[in-house]
Amino acid sequence: MDLLQTVQDLIRFRTETGNAAEINRAAQYIKDKFAGTSAKVDIFQTTASPVVFLRNTNALDFDVVILGHIDVVPAADEMFEPIIKDGKMYGRGTLDMKSFAAVALNSMEYVCAHNLPIKFGVILSTDEEKGSKSTESFMKAYPQISARIVLDNDVGGDITKIVSKCKNPVFVKIIAHGKEAHGSTPWDGIDANELLMQTWQNIRAIYPYYAADLRQPTDTWFDTVHFAKIEGGQVSNIISNYAEALLDFRLTENSNVENLEKNLQKCLVKGVEYKIISSSTPVVMDENNPDILDYKRFAENIMGKPIEFEHIGGATDSRAFAVKGSTVIMHSGTGDGMHASGEYVEIESIKQIADIQIKFLEHLAEK
Repeated sequence: MDLLQTVQDLIRFRTETGNAAEINRAAQYIKDKFAGTSAKVDIFQTTASPVVFLRNTNALDFDVVILGHIDVVPAADEMFEPIIKDGKMYGRGTLDMKSFAAVALNSMEYVCAHNLPIKFGVILSTDEEKGSKSTESFMKAYPQISARIVLDNDVGGDITKIVSKCKNPVFVKIIAHGKEAHGSTPWDGIDANELLMQTWQNIRAIYPYYAADLRQPTDTWFDTVHFAKIEGGQVSNIISNYAEALLDFRLTENSNVENLEKNLQKCLVKGVEYKIISSSTPVVMDENNPDILDYKRFAENIMGKPIEFEHIGGATDSRAFAVKGSTVIMHSGTGDGMHASGEYVEIESIKQIADIQIKFLEHLAEK
């Protein structure tokens, strides 16, 4: 497989989440690449969005699974034409994460071509950027699926770091109910916007505000929240009778949703309620896990430099396997501008991740 060509081909598909036509074209492109090989490729249709499922076995108890996605966030037209300059590839999805979806396909081709005696699979979702409902549907359809090891390249952006911890994303809606009145007589109404702000101030007393222009925390491994979305009021001269806000909490493994709910109950003022929209689980791996240390050793040998462990606040689809006891190895290439107009990946890091994966898979096949 021409790895870099595959990356560029994938980027040219405008697979913004929800763009069914382009997503289906990209899925078919992947399936066609394995025509004539021993790989089994299914495009699993869900009510949300398809999942591309590749494997070299009929079994569902895999030795290794690679998880990823091929959908991207929206971008200008020119970002779907990759540009290579000064050792970097620019374009939507170069870092998040079509480069590493291509790496997964490269690994599948290698496993099949060399008949490696491991049960190997690749699962690529197509709506990760909006909650991975397709992955949830896929896992429900295959409740018996398992993997001893999961390789997750959808993290970070620094090849010199292996992620050992990810937080639990919990999305909460705060809803305020007020009473309408004319804006000139606020004493005749109850301002839902005000109730919402009062509740928000109470939440901030527990979960402090952080920003780029403020003092930075020395240790970021704690619970955080940001104000993701707010709506309230219709016109300027009416006291709002309804307001709501969507909050994005990120919880460490030292916290849980039950404690979050206790804190929320303390923060609510009269007329305000909350709803947990979604929650997951943190992914926490033992940095002394033998498989992770083996992988780390191969990575350091290929790169010629030491690799450190890090913790990140972002979530990962690999949590679906972590809760089943899989060892999750979270490692990605180097780049920047994720979800931004200048998104890029360092080309050498794509090649290095591909080499690391193959060496690691060969090692597992020899065990």
